[in-house]
Amino acid sequence: MTISHRRILTASLSAVLMLLATAASGAAAPSPASSPVAPSTASATAADGQRDFNWEIGTWRSTVRVLADPLSESPDEWLEFSGTSTVRPLADRRANVVELEVSGPAGSIDAINLRLYEPQAQRWSLTFVNLRDGLLTPAVYGGFRDGVGEFYGDDRLGDRPIKVRFLVTRVGQDEARFEQAFSADGGETWETNWVAVDHRVRR
Repeated sequence: MTISHRRILTASLSAVLMLLATAASGAAAPSPASSPVAPSTASATAADGQRDFNWEIGTWRSTVRVLADPLSESPDEWLEFSGTSTVRPLADRRANVVELEVSGPAGSIDAINLRLYEPQAQRWSLTFVNLRDGLLTPAVYGGFRDGVGEFYGDDRLGDRPIKVRFLVTRVGQDEARFEQAFSADGGETWETNWVAVDHRVRR
């Protein structure tokens, strides 16, 4: 079975993706459009933005569903995986990293999602690392509004330019949902190809 994307939406998923289950890939790239904020007004809001992912620090049980052949005419086939997602703070929580380890009948996914906060632009960048080949995928950019994180980028799937959308939803104190979708028509319509649901592991 070949999986045709390498981006993992796992921002804790659940967040994160980058896919590397039994085969390899296609991906998603950046859309760095954001208005910088003057240094005099950026500090307070930047500090607030840097706390956006604080709730996710820790270990989660993850269940992941991945669409095997996104943006194709073939019937939908969803591959299922389960395992853990661990979110660790970096640089005094101005950044964090997600380590995803899940497996299922189709193979395994081992990936890293590096998240960095850009104070001047008041946005986050999410960059996925495919541990199968050690390569970075193009970042997606965005932030949180009304409790939902929305991140967008531009990429290619095979020889087609596509747009990528990654959503992070905090369902409750101990549950989060991550969804990745691709668009081949400039964002007019979206096809979800990755859904991860995380439940916090209490220690």
